[in-house]
Parts: sequence; C-alpha cells; structure tokens
Amino acid sequence: MWWRFLKALKGGEHRVAPTTWIAATAAVVYAVSPIDLIPELVLGPLGFTDDLGVWSILALLLVREHHRWQAGLQAP
Repeated sequence: MWWRFLKALKGGEHRVAPTTWIAATAAVVYAVSPIDLIPELVLGPLGFTDDLGVWSILALLLVREHHRWQAGLQAP
C-alpha cells in the first residue's frame, strides 16, 4: 500500500499538506546541519535523541498523510 501512496504523491493524485512539507524540510535541514540541541560530540549516543525526535515527528506526519490518502480512496 505504501508503494501506491508514493506513486500517488509522484503522480499528483494526492497533495501533501503544507505543514507536512514544512516539517519535512525542517527535519532534513536540522539533520544535516552542524547545529544540534543536544550535541553528539559532547554527550555521545545521548546526543542522537534530538535527531531521533525530529525523525519520529516526520514519520508520524508521513503516516498521517498516508491515512488521509487512504480515506480519500474510500470516500465515495
């Protein structure tokens, strides 16, 4: 079902909410930026918790979009 969702996104059949686009862009920028709220250099593995939190929020937004897409398929 996820492949069909990705095809729907690519084909323009489903429009992603603007807040999801903003959050996705912010997550990618935060992940690749050298600035961290909890630096890995100082705190070691504990420093990855902020990155994990950002990616978790992004995953939840992606799942929400997937549910919106499925609801649109089931609507008459």
